[in-house]
Amino acid sequence: MTTMRRWEIDAIGREHLRLRDVPVPVPGPCEVLVRVAAVGLNYRDKMVIETGRGLPLRFPFTPSSDLAGEIVGLGEGASRFAMQDRVISTATPDWIDGLRPGTARTPAYRTLGGYYPGVLAEYLAMPEDWLVRAPASLDDRQACTLPVAGLTAWFGLVERAGLRAGDTVFIPSTGGVALFGLQIAKAHGAEVIVCGRTEDEERTRQIGADHFIFAERDDWMEQVYRLTGDRGADVVLEVIGGAHLGQSVELAAVGGKVCQIGALAGFDFTAPAMPLMLKDVTIHGIGTGSRSALERLVRAVDHAGIKPVIDSCYPLSELPTALDHLGHGAFGNVVVTMQD
Repeated sequence: MTTMRRWEIDAIGREHLRLRDVPVPVPGPCEVLVRVAAVGLNYRDKMVIETGRGLPLRFPFTPSSDLAGEIVGLGEGASRFAMQDRVISTATPDWIDGLRPGTARTPAYRTLGGYYPGVLAEYLAMPEDWLVRAPASLDDRQACTLPVAGLTAWFGLVERAGLRAGDTVFIPSTGGVALFGLQIAKAHGAEVIVCGRTEDEERTRQIGADHFIFAERDDWMEQVYRLTGDRGADVVLEVIGGAHLGQSVELAAVGGKVCQIGALAGFDFTAPAMPLMLKDVTIHGIGTGSRSALERLVRAVDHAGIKPVIDSCYPLSELPTALDHLGHGAFGNVVVTMQD
């Protein structure tokens, strides 16, 4: 095969999305050629397409960061993988381990599908260091949800908040990151309270939620206090942002930790100072995680039997419909497959 399909935009905006036939890339030194099987969509991908998010996009630009696929070509000097190895991408490829790159003045935000070209294509040539082995226990549609949704939940709960057995975790959502957080927390022996839409209660409980609170209720915060005997949550997986961060601070236990992840309610966060100080609450800003953390997540997935929740799958040609679905809210993850 000499040509392939790839989604591109030539300017910011959904109206500029085009599915084009382009040459299959050739891997350079220390690069590999990946035949993409599935791509996980994140709300960030929708925002980048529609607004650019202030990123230095280089046109034509290909969106998205999360893939699962197979190694089908090796560039000169490439040695981390063998032919036919199954792999997933590292969404923040410059972050191998330890602290995230960047400075106080300029935090690093060099992700696939942003600073770097994205992955919505049938084949990709990329540095071998940008990939890790896929979990043996997951198929490609499941595995492609790990690089952002899975890793973000893992990095916040385990690597930053230090989740322990017996902790109480509060999760105010049923999206992709939230449901990964639910399963990771349960695998660590935590008690989990989820707040979501009424229609999602049964499925959320089936996945393992100990308690479910209806987000439509005006007294949903009181329900958290009641369920915890006024103690509050040891860890809050804050995936909404905006003023909701303040509510998470109020719901956190003394010495509790809030993992600030999402910005669905806006990038300007607010929180009351008194409970933040008097309860000794720690707020962790979470922006995905390192390659080493992703490798640890892969091992945990295989060991604990964690299965990503797939809301829906769309063929490559139906990317606009998949983005619409994402915008309306999904129970779990939205995936794009290469097969029509």
